[in-house]
Amino acid sequence: MDTVNTPSVSDVPALQIDDLSVEADGNPILRGLSLEVGAGEIHALMGPNGSGKSTLANTLLANPAYTVTHGRILFLGEDITDLPTDERAARGLFLGFQHPEAISGVSVLNFLRQALAVRKGITDLSILEIRMALMEWTKRLGMDDQFTQRYLNEGFSGGERKRNEILQMAMMEPEFAVLDETDSGLDIDALRTVADGVNIVRESRPEMGILLITHYQRILDHLTPDVVHILLDGRIVQSGGLELAGQLEREGFDSFRAAAAATS
Repeated sequence: MDTVNTPSVSDVPALQIDDLSVEADGNPILRGLSLEVGAGEIHALMGPNGSGKSTLANTLLANPAYTVTHGRILFLGEDITDLPTDERAARGLFLGFQHPEAISGVSVLNFLRQALAVRKGITDLSILEIRMALMEWTKRLGMDDQFTQRYLNEGFSGGERKRNEILQMAMMEPEFAVLDETDSGLDIDALRTVADGVNIVRESRPEMGILLITHYQRILDHLTPDVVHILLDGRIVQSGGLELAGQLEREGFDSFRAAAAATS
């Protein structure tokens, strides 16, 4: 009798973007973008301003300002292209914002309680359990536990806002994290601290995939990607190893633009 081999969950990409085209205010931004990220992998997406990096991040979390005109988004094998933000978050998709917003009157603790209720599907989460988990994670991330009593991002420095994003990621226990220019506005010390925090969370969730969106190579000194993608004019023009980031540092984006034009 023949044996039928069916794919296991581990064979399914954590995130699969298939020929995705996106526009905003009627203007096309992404133009047939495709990539796959496996469970536990880090993929770096690098591109200049206006290339479509943040458009992709916002599209992945269903920002209504961006319209998918073609293609699809698969998360753990499920087509989530038409799902709203809360349902994507409940399935374990996390977005770390480039510019996290401040919310006056809402403490970090209460924000996380509401976010976890969506993620876990439990409306009456124990505040004591959340406090205990927060105490554990603030300790592991080297943060003052009084931090959680402050209003969300209000009066936070750039580094504190990004560390708060990592704390949220730790608490939410996502299956996949999209980190949109986490290195933006950080000095060398703050960048190292934030990257160390990401690595600490990865130790507890080795199966978590990450799409790391960035302009610069410097964060890749602390978060080593499995694959580097170069994004230009809404398309991925080249994918490869860490050597692509080194080439980008030496030659800039124009070398990739010229190569893409020569093969098109």
